[in-house]
Amino acid sequence: MLKRRQLPRPKGFSLLELLIALAITGILASIAYPSYLTQVRKGRRSDAMQALSQIQQAQERWRAINPSYAPNSLLTSTWPVGLGIAATTAGTHYTLSIGDDPTGASYTASAIARASQAADTGCTSLTTTTTNGTVTNTPEACWSR
Repeated sequence: MLKRRQLPRPKGFSLLELLIALAITGILASIAYPSYLTQVRKGRRSDAMQALSQIQQAQERWRAINPSYAPNSLLTSTWPVGLGIAATTAGTHYTLSIGDDPTGASYTASAIARASQAADTGCTSLTTTTTNGTVTNTPEACWSR
């Protein structure tokens, strides 16, 4: 009886196995990347929240020595002539503004998303309104931690 000679088993991946691995990697990446971007945008919101908090503090300092809150025209002017806050957030993901007609009792400050942050669905405009000492942040879902 003749013994059959065994061929050496090839080492490594075949072309088909490599293509299957690439296809699976591509599918996983196409699922994970949008989720990753959503989390990055959510993290960048803290940039806007911090800037709006700085506006609130600066407005209270301004209001302590003036009869009304500072208007948008005084946002970027240096203290004591203005609030001394940059027109964009530190990460440049949001543009800051104060409502047109602040009074002695209320004002509205907004952070509007720019560039890639503008794709942050539902949270492109973060607003804080102070009325008689009560602060309201909108939209509420965007301010949750």
